[in-house]
Amino acid sequence: MTKFHKVFVYGTLKTNEPNYHWLTEKENGHSRLVGNAKTAQKYPLVIASRYNIPYALDKEGVGENIKGEVYEVDDLMLSKLDILEDHPKYYKRKVKEVILEESGEKCEVWIYLLHTFKDSMLNLPFLVSYESKGDHGLPYVMRYLREKPGSEYWSDVKQE
Repeated sequence: MTKFHKVFVYGTLKTNEPNYHWLTEKENGHSRLVGNAKTAQKYPLVIASRYNIPYALDKEGVGENIKGEVYEVDDLMLSKLDILEDHPKYYKRKVKEVILEESGEKCEVWIYLLHTFKDSMLNLPFLVSYESKGDHGLPYVMRYLREKPGSEYWSDVKQE
């Protein structure tokens, strides 16, 4: 029997963002947009690294109520998202509460948070909502365009 999960996406996986295709490719499994939502708690959402990656930092109570999208996904899609997000080595997938925009209903979802990060990241501007081509002028750099294939692309943000 197929198990379904709710996942909150706030960055490059959102509709029309650079990694949205992960959610739409059938070979990755099932995904269905549930709706727009925001986190019930505040988190710092920042753009960092030389690749302009959006990060929700695991620092509850700091930052903003992040706006994003909730998807229903199956086990296969969740496993593919874990690969993309390098869970649990890089991001950690945690259960948190969001508020659905249309109904105001609260629901528990998986969210990928950066759990180990440099303190200096808390000095970056906090975003409410992420768009790669937003007025921040920091467009996301796709993995295939990064200079060192296989390099640890997070070394400039991760606290050792």
